[in-house]
Amino acid sequence: MADPNDDRAGGIHIGSVHGAFAIGDNNTVTQHEGGAGGEPVRDPAQEELLQAVRRLRADLGNVVASEQTAALDAELAEAEDEIEGTGEAGRGRLARLRQALGDAGAVTGILASGVAVGQAVAALLGG
Repeated sequence: MADPNDDRAGGIHIGSVHGAFAIGDNNTVTQHEGGAGGEPVRDPAQEELLQAVRRLRADLGNVVASEQTAALDAELAEAEDEIEGTGEAGRGRLARLRQALGDAGAVTGILASGVAVGQAVAALLGG
């Protein structure tokens, strides 16, 4: 009789597995990267930016609309989508967001949420 603890006895021995795998015929393997539901994992600074962007977008709905606030809202929406989709806003997006904040400075300077977005962007861009 073969020893069941002997790997050479014809049995299957699996040590450590990382990632997705399947054993047997007609199996399907699906691996989700990142967090629950396949969402990308965000670092805390990007998560802070995302929350600040959402607050500023909500606050912008309470101010008199202008060309600058409309452009800022559009840039905020793009940043929100990018962070949700990829887990981070890229440097180009951050630079455009910084410019849009500056262009709408009269409004964003008086909103705490505008200041928070500006600070989060500056931290991610390094100053």
